[in-house]
Amino acid sequence: MDEIVVALITGGVTLAGVLLSNQRSQAVTETKLEELTREVREHNNFARRMPVVEEQIKVLNHRIGDLEEMQK
Repeated sequence: MDEIVVALITGGVTLAGVLLSNQRSQAVTETKLEELTREVREHNNFARRMPVVEEQIKVLNHRIGDLEEMQK
């Protein structure tokens, strides 16, 4: 009978340890996921703006070319 009680107590303590460990692991995973989500959003904003910047550079290069032609 004592062995059964010891086994039940050991099993309960083990179960509690596993549950606590899983909660901590889940919290770390959620934190990492939030950080990755933030980084992806930041990257997407950058990727969305790049074509606008490229177009502005083309316009500026054209204007510089026109000014250089006018000085000749």
